[in-house]
Amino acid sequence: MRSFSLTTILLLLIFAAGAQRRAVFDEVLKGQNTGTQQAGSNRTITGGKKDSLGFEHRDDRKDSITVTFKYLDVVGVFTFDSSINDIDRYFSVPSNYQFLGNNGNAAYPLIFAPNLKPGWDAGFHAFDCYRLKTEDTRYYKTRKPFSQINYQLASGKEQMIRLLHTQNPKPNTGFGFDYKLINAPGFFLSQNTNHSSYRLFGNYTGKRKRYAMYTSLTGNNIRSGENGGIINDELLGDKNKKKRFSIPVNIGNTSSSEFNPFSTAIAAGNTYRDFNFHLRQQYDIGKKDSLVINDSTTEYLFYPKLRIQYSFSYGSYRYNFSDFQGDSGYYKRVYDTILRKKADTFSVTDKWTVMINDFALVQFPETKNPGQFLQAGIRLENINGSFRNTTRKFYNAVLYGVYRNKTRDKRWDIAARGEFYTAGFNNGDYLINATLGRFLNKKWGDVHLFFTNVNRTPSFIFNSLSAFNFKRNSITRKENTISFGAESNNALFHLGFKNHLIANYAYFDSLNTVKQSGKVINLIQVYGSKIFRITKRWNGYADVTLQQTDGGAPVKVPLLFLRYRMAYEAALYKNLHLSTGVELRYNSPFEAYGYSPVMGQFVPQDTTTISNRPVVAAFLHFRIKSFTGFFRAENLNTISFRNGFGFTHNNFAAPHQPTQGLLIRFGIRWGFVN
Repeated sequence: MRSFSLTTILLLLIFAAGAQRRAVFDEVLKGQNTGTQQAGSNRTITGGKKDSLGFEHRDDRKDSITVTFKYLDVVGVFTFDSSINDIDRYFSVPSNYQFLGNNGNAAYPLIFAPNLKPGWDAGFHAFDCYRLKTEDTRYYKTRKPFSQINYQLASGKEQMIRLLHTQNPKPNTGFGFDYKLINAPGFFLSQNTNHSSYRLFGNYTGKRKRYAMYTSLTGNNIRSGENGGIINDELLGDKNKKKRFSIPVNIGNTSSSEFNPFSTAIAAGNTYRDFNFHLRQQYDIGKKDSLVINDSTTEYLFYPKLRIQYSFSYGSYRYNFSDFQGDSGYYKRVYDTILRKKADTFSVTDKWTVMINDFALVQFPETKNPGQFLQAGIRLENINGSFRNTTRKFYNAVLYGVYRNKTRDKRWDIAARGEFYTAGFNNGDYLINATLGRFLNKKWGDVHLFFTNVNRTPSFIFNSLSAFNFKRNSITRKENTISFGAESNNALFHLGFKNHLIANYAYFDSLNTVKQSGKVINLIQVYGSKIFRITKRWNGYADVTLQQTDGGAPVKVPLLFLRYRMAYEAALYKNLHLSTGVELRYNSPFEAYGYSPVMGQFVPQDTTTISNRPVVAAFLHFRIKSFTGFFRAENLNTISFRNGFGFTHNNFAAPHQPTQGLLIRFGIRWGFVN
């Protein structure tokens, strides 16, 4: 309720500010296919005619501004993407993910991606796609304060809100915030979700451009109800069970059987909380220059040759599963855990704090090319864990180096990174990564080659100390992953392949038992995407991935993943941009992962093959200046006439985990200058 109230107040304040300033924000479509856009306008009064009420006509084209942003440790400056033909730019779960039916429930990618992060890892990743992350923080640059509002409303009183505000009160100072709320009661018992995330960010550059500082505060509160799946799949076809809340589930049958979009309580489920503070300071030594703007204004320029860089990070993490009316029979049967009463409270928790100090030197060989540099650094990590009524302290000492050369003519892009854990809990972990890119020409685009080798300690959930490791048997051998491949991207198509070789892969063999693979897993992926110009205004968008691995491997993937959109797209009248059509998503039958609600883990299984209908949606997306709206009818594939007309032929995300029926979704995105 507090999250909802806070969100409402923020919306009213931002709308009021926008109305008082009468700001207009025009997005200028440039390079949609490159993922960029230009945007802008601020309030100015033109010399146009006045109407009978005394208002002056404006020329919006004179009010344009450009909002740009950058990421730490990423070369280049980016602009907003104004294209409207892809719901992935607005929805919280990417199209190539499989989630448990309700927005905010656990999810995993259908296109396999190995864990390529060495060092400490708690091991809880089923809700990563909903989290705001420190490494994704954008640092904006804009001449006028800029705000953006995203709001979605869907069937079952599902709602999602995202707010962004950024401003640069001075050319060398910027700050802002990002806020996201997901609230979805769901259609099945104990499936409700309530996620809230925030990010505060700021940056400062000295007048002489020698000193720079970047900082961010990021927090996530992930609350997801868990029901362990329905008791009997046949109940989905019962004509008396069209109201899905009437179908009994394995966990949380005592939950409220009515929708309540204002409730944040999770009667049975996972609550993950994290907080991260990051501070980066850097001082450059190099060549100074200046540019005289006018008699009173001088723009100072600086070309670094050596950078002294210090970063500090502090993070706290809490992972909890609780069932306040736990069924003792279920937990004994599935998790081999005995509760004192027939209906009793069951709870497990892991807590962590991580403090990181990072010192690095960066050398720039070529003046006026910040895209070429050599970096060497050392990192010290202090890690405290609390689990099973005990605490432990760990540390890591890490040496790393980075080489990057993005040539000034933009033809070559070379990057290499190495990390080695020299001492501590993750001693012996390492990462070697290299990429080579070459721009050929406008017709054939660019090609990339990449190679990664990671040696990592299995995530801590596989350690006997973790409260979520019920059997208390540790996985000791380090995982080793080799990934390599190539990509080609041009105006005609995007095509690539990857090969993953994974040794000592750690996983949950059942809902509560950890295991490590004794053989090397070889997984090959071939993927591509293409835009088909059917007619002048009809376009087709195809994304295809083929994956193949040993059928007995603990990594489960569909052989084929296909996403296809056919849309009528046009710029109508003066400012209306339209994209409307049909979207289809399909993956071939495969032994989809089971899901362990207590562990928050997707578990390989070989007893049930999931064969779903293709997921079909009809959509209408449009943009008028800075206002974007979309209307969608999703899961049309669930239509059924078995017990009269209805949308009751549910697909399955996992064994005994059905997804939703027909879902109507409406959303808006509005950006404006304050």
